[in-house]
Formats: sequence, structure tokens, C-alpha cells
Amino acid sequence: MSKQSPGSAPLVCIVMGVCGSGKTKVGQLLAAKLGFVFHDADDFHPPENVALMRQGIPLDDEKRQPWLDRLRRLIDEAVVSRQGIVLACSALKRSYRLRMGGREPQVVLIHLDGSEALIRERLEQRTGHFMPASLLASQCALLERPTVDEAAIVADITPPPAVIIETILAALAAR
Repeated sequence: MSKQSPGSAPLVCIVMGVCGSGKTKVGQLLAAKLGFVFHDADDFHPPENVALMRQGIPLDDEKRQPWLDRLRRLIDEAVVSRQGIVLACSALKRSYRLRMGGREPQVVLIHLDGSEALIRERLEQRTGHFMPASLLASQCALLERPTVDEAAIVADITPPPAVIIETILAALAAR
């Protein structure tokens, strides 16, 4: 858990993408490489949201608002304390990313991108997670890919996680 020097940025890396894109795995590896603290946005959902998703019911914007507010507080605390964090978060809509500070200089978006078929295959093999593969289609339909002004790093999820991390690190170094 390292603190960054005053001139360095970003302090917050939001690893985003649909369910099954590898946000948690890539986020954990990236946090370890950067010496940042890892957080999974799933841990910030209220129990009623988790219950809905377990049942295969997609969340609407109203259900997401308290969750997004919690994530924004986490991000603000990290920036104020100068504590680098990596946050694995779907961040599917531009409005969600903006609400979390996605265009602020201390925050960088890292979009894990891949084909729906590959992600579905991975979801069907995944165990122990509350998000069923049946919600992938609704997440893909909701996904608003980051726009140029969001300056996201886009990483293809086809290679192994170690290669994805090297791609992300190179893109961060080039900023």
C-alpha cells in the first residue's frame, strides 16, 4: 500500500467492463504491480442489489445510485489521502463513470474489452460468484464504450492476464 508522490497521477485506476471480462483478476494483478490497494465494486452493493442479481434481475439506474455514491466516496477518499487504488467496477454507462470522477485527472479508466462469446464462455465456467451468465446480454446492451474524451485505456481480454497487465502498464507509462 504505497502513497504516490504529489506530482504523480493517476491515483485511481477504474478497471471496467461487463461481467466476466476479468475485472477482478486484472485489477488485483494491476494493484499488486502498482503497489495500490485493490477494491472490488461488487463489495459495495447493498444486500438487496446482490439478491436481485443472484435472481438474474438486472439493476436499474435507481438501484445503482447508492452503490455509485459509495464508490464516489471511496474514490474521493483515495484522492484526498493520496492513496493509490485500483477499483474493479463494471462502470457500464458514461453517466456512471462521470459520477465516479472518470474524467478527473487523478482517475484513469481501463476498459477490458472482448467478444460476448468469449465472455459468455468464461462466465459459464466461473463458480462462486453471484452474477449469473444470464445477465451478460443485459450488461452488453447497457455498455456505453468509453468515448475519446474519457481517454480510457482499452485492453483486449483475449491474451492471458499477465500480458493484459503489461499492456496496461505500458499505456499508463505513456501518459
